[in-house]
This record gives sequence, structure tokens and C-alpha cells, in this order.
Amino acid sequence: MTGTDPPEGLFAPVRVLREAQPGGGWLLRSRDPLLDHAARITDALWHWAGEAPERQLLRERGPDGAWWGVTYAEAAERVRRIAAALLVRGLGPQRPVAVLSGNSVRHALLAFAAQAVGVPYAAVSVPYSLQSSDLGKLRHILAKLRPGLILAEDGPPFARALAVPEAAGIEVVTLAPISGATQWAALEDGVPDAALARAIAAVDPGAPVKLLFTSGSTGIPKGVPATHRMMAANQQQIGQAWPFLHREPPVILDWLPWSHVFGCSHNLNMALCYGGTLWIDGGRPMPGAHAQTVANLREVAPTLRFDVPRGHALLLPELEADPALAEQFFSRLRLLFSAGAALPEPAFRHLQALAARHAPHPVPVVSSWGLTETAPACCTTHDGRAAAAGIGTPLPGVTLKLLPVDGKIEIRVKGPNVFAGYLDEPEATAAAFDEDGFYRTGDAVAWVDPEDPARGLRFDGRLVEDFKLSSGTRINAQELRLRALAALAGMVRDLVVVGSDRDDVGLLVFPAEGCDRAVLSAALGAMNLAAGGASSRSVARAMLLAEPPSLDTGEMTDKGSLNVRAILTRRANALARLYDNEDPEVIRPCPT
Repeated sequence: MTGTDPPEGLFAPVRVLREAQPGGGWLLRSRDPLLDHAARITDALWHWAGEAPERQLLRERGPDGAWWGVTYAEAAERVRRIAAALLVRGLGPQRPVAVLSGNSVRHALLAFAAQAVGVPYAAVSVPYSLQSSDLGKLRHILAKLRPGLILAEDGPPFARALAVPEAAGIEVVTLAPISGATQWAALEDGVPDAALARAIAAVDPGAPVKLLFTSGSTGIPKGVPATHRMMAANQQQIGQAWPFLHREPPVILDWLPWSHVFGCSHNLNMALCYGGTLWIDGGRPMPGAHAQTVANLREVAPTLRFDVPRGHALLLPELEADPALAEQFFSRLRLLFSAGAALPEPAFRHLQALAARHAPHPVPVVSSWGLTETAPACCTTHDGRAAAAGIGTPLPGVTLKLLPVDGKIEIRVKGPNVFAGYLDEPEATAAAFDEDGFYRTGDAVAWVDPEDPARGLRFDGRLVEDFKLSSGTRINAQELRLRALAALAGMVRDLVVVGSDRDDVGLLVFPAEGCDRAVLSAALGAMNLAAGGASSRSVARAMLLAEPPSLDTGEMTDKGSLNVRAILTRRANALARLYDNEDPEVIRPCPT
């Protein structure tokens, strides 16, 4: 559906062109051109409704715990009805749709319906409505969007969020009863007619149809408009790197929130574009919520597994302890995919070992790199030599500008999947692009093998997260964080590397259950010894944080990654204590 089929095989051959630039740095691109693709992301729905009408598109657990869902034919019919109802309500570019509730079949049907007729759709991070004390981010987003309709499927839990001034006068749609709200069934009472057909055909592929909001890690969330062309191009780019998608409809069990580009534009769109099935996972990669994911994996054997490092870390011991679960999990798996943050080396190797032990065929552990602003994938692993923290090579149509900055390599990007600018933020938009039109990502990368660009790149952290000690020694926070996570595997859930303008490097540690201070001290001592004692690669102190990272305060994003800036702001007292040499809670690495 997404264009000309690339060559046979799991991966397309890696063909890259690296060009040194006169002022320093390189341009890196794929030698393969981007092939033709569908004009609109929702064209795939009509295609598969004709080609595979009885195939399941979406599945979720109902209130009774049983799976239910819609086929492609059922989804197409219901989407047309919902789209007709949106047109009758006068929704459009100036009156978009906002969804406050989480992933669900109905959420997806509304999203597809809105995009099919050119009504911008925005999924708002659920914690902004249910866990925030002041609802500040929700209010900011609603003020930016000015929606004409809000879906809060669960109803009553969202009553406080729906009472904010910015939601006044907006039609609210719910499944559960709530005073003054429209019942979901009314949206499916729309009557598809000739006007609907004309509206679908008239949608401009270059006009925004999805609005995603950044996590706000560097300030308040910014709106990122995505067009049909951006998203359709990106799925074609991925399919050229992974040609098996054209032959094997993907089966995906996924928890990643649709308020985030990874879950929505990458995973949900992939299932739709390639005629696959997406099983909506109600679990989360956190203690107490991950059991639902494990239970779902006992029933659903995916062909693709997408997760963040925290999710893989929680699943690994479950697979190790339960061979039957591992056999089920790997029975038809084609790829294990990790993104959102760099996957630590021990977890990478552990996943490889489990796949080798239980899978009936090779299962590569792969990754990708992209952002909300890039729809999202720019680089993807598509060879058998993936490295831990590797992000692969540029996808067809993507050009990377790689610039040396303070000992690191900044990555900038240009391509058909890159956005044009932020929603009503002209100054932020102007600052986001350089003089050659490349998007400034703020991320850093390194060559897996500087002599062989086909080995690709590895993620090397955020430029703003690196810092200097009082001695002037520059600290690569990402490199040190990954080594510390490897050294402390099983003892910590996550950690933050600190020490800006201090005499030495410290760690703020979110401990795992049963973490022993003495064992942690010894492990840090061994890590320092292996690093040769260099101040740039050693940790001098650590402190355990009793309270886990908070979604409510923005310390953790809804995909499970840490917001370092928010943590350092909120935990200023812990940071001060870490550098108080008299504080008894400071852990010193044990000399070995």
C-alpha cells in the first residue's frame, strides 16, 4: 500500500553516502531514493478494507477482560460515519479534535476519521488530566488547540480536567455517563454521503492533520503539526529499510501512548499502513502495571516488539524465569526494537541471548532515532551488525548534517518527514532550523565505526545534558550513565549523572527493590577501576532517592524516560546533600 516493494529479505542493504563538509563535519544520506507512497496516511484504511476486510485492525480488552476489536471493513465503515458526524459539527483546521483519554479502539477510530477529512487531531498525555495538581499543561494545550470536540472516553475520572476554563463550551464526548456530555454512539450516527466522499478526496496531503505536543522537558509543551505527507512518507521510508513489512502484515502488542509520536505515528500508523493488527496493551513499564503486559504476552505472540529500555528491563527477568512465556514471545517475532533512550549494553546482550535460545529463527535487536518533529523515524537499524545504543543509518530521503561541537557530534536533519514549524510559535520555529534548512535536534551521535559509515551511528545523549566539572573537565553524561547502568544492573531502576561545576561526578539513583548500599558501593568501585580512575569516567559519590520519578511533576515522560532538567529542579535538596561530605546518606565507591 505504501509504494513499490523494495528487494526481498528482512532488511534492505545498507547503502550510505558520507560527504565531508568544508567547514567540518559531514552530510550523511541513504543512496536509495524514497519511492512513491500513498498521499494520505488514511488511504491505507480504504485499501485494506477492500483487500483484507475480515482481518483484525485493532484489539483491546473490554471491561470483562475479554479481547474485542474491529476488522478493517468494520473500521472503515465506522470511520466514515464518525467523519460524517465531524463534518456536520463544522469541525476543521480551526476547530480540531482533542482526546484526553488513553489508547483505545474508539480513540483510534476518531483519530482516523478526523484525519480522513482534514480535521486536525491531538491526543493529550493522560497524566496531564488525571495526575497533575494544577492542570497547567492541559490548560496550555487546550488554549493552543481551541478544539471543537473533546473525547474523554472514561467520563467521570476526567470531570476535573473538563472543568477548566479552556474547556468551557466545547462538546465533550464520553462512553460513560457524564452530565452535559454527548454519548459516543451519537458520533457513529453520522450518514456517509457524497459530501463526505468529496471531503475525503479534497484533503490536502500537505496540511496538518495531527498535532502532537512535546514533553515539555525544556519548557512548556510545544505543538508539532504533522501532515499526511510527512507520516505517509515516513512509513514508506521504514518499509524500504524493512522490506518484510510489505509481505508480512505486522502483529503488534503495544502500550506506548498515542500522545507520543513513537506509539502513534510510528506504531499505530505502521499497523495501519501494512495491513497489520495492533493489540492495545493496558500495561505500563513500571512496577505494579507491567504484570498486565506479561499477561497479554501470554495470549498474543507479536511479530514486532516495540518498547523503551525500561520496558525491556522489566520483561527480561520474566522471560528468563518462564521458558513457556519466552517460547510464546519469540514464536513468530521478527524484530526486537528499542527506542526512546539508549538501551544499556547488558540488556542488549541479554535480549540477544534470549532470542538465540528461544526463537525459531534469528531475531535482531534493533533501534531507531527520531523526534516528534520528524514523524518520527530518521535513522533505523537495518543490518545484522547492530550495536548497543546504535540507531542505524539514514532512511531514504533523509539527509543528516553532523557537526562537531565541544568534542561531540550534533545531529541535524532534513527530509520529507520533517515538520515545517511549531504551532503558533514563530520564534521557536525560526530558532529550530539552521541557515541550510536543517532541523536542529539538540541530540548528539557518534560513529559506530568512524572508518565505515555503513555501520551507522549511535546515540550519544543530549548536548544540554553534558557538563563540565570545576576543573574544566567535560563529562559525557550519556556515556557515563550507560556504564553506570551496566555496572549497577539489577540494583537500580534508573539514575541521573550530575556534577556541573562541582569537583567530581555524582549519581542520583532510583533504586530497585532490595538495593544494598554496600553492594552498590563495591560495583561503583569496580566500574571506576575499569575506567582507570579518570575523573571524566569515574563516579565519586551516589545517593539513593526514596521517591520514584514523578509523572505529575514531569520528572518522567509518559513513555517512561527521565526528564533530567525536571529531576534536578525538583530534587535540588537531594543534589545539595549529595555534595555534602558530612551527609551519612552519601555512598562512596568502595576502593578495590
